[in-house]
Amino acid sequence: MSDADRTNDEREQLTVWVRRHGRAVLGYLSGIVRNRAAAADLLQDVFCRAWQARDRYRDAGCERAYLLRIADRLACDHARRRKRETPLAGEQTELAERPGRENPPWERMARAETRQLLASALDALSEPQRRTLLLRYYGNLDFQQIAQLLGSPLNTVLSHNRRGLAALRQLLAEKSE
Repeated sequence: MSDADRTNDEREQLTVWVRRHGRAVLGYLSGIVRNRAAAADLLQDVFCRAWQARDRYRDAGCERAYLLRIADRLACDHARRRKRETPLAGEQTELAERPGRENPPWERMARAETRQLLASALDALSEPQRRTLLLRYYGNLDFQQIAQLLGSPLNTVLSHNRRGLAALRQLLAEKSE
């Protein structure tokens, strides 16, 4: 196989990854950084890093876990940088919303309210609980993959998930009353 054919195959693989996993990675990043523009920038960085490391990647059917590992590391770096920055007043934060047709105003308002409630409830969780839940439900990873990605024992990940869900349930119930 020539270098040109190999590069074309690698480009095609990256294109497939973007189509299959881009939305999940963006959802995870949006949930972690709480800023849609920053999450979109990080998403580009994820796929740039995946492209740069293409020679080291060994296909084992775990592309999403591989991409979410890169995303998680970039999000942690972003959070460290943000601690040193002074935020601008009125900065907007939001979770990822799936694109679709235009909804009536009352549906958009209800969706925005739900997003805001969920975002504030997620903010109230501990960092390990929030990361575990976002990897599980936005990243659609199984618990073994999450444990490997976070470098934690499986039982710890299961515990963070269970406690995080219980805390979310309680927080959302309190806020809806």
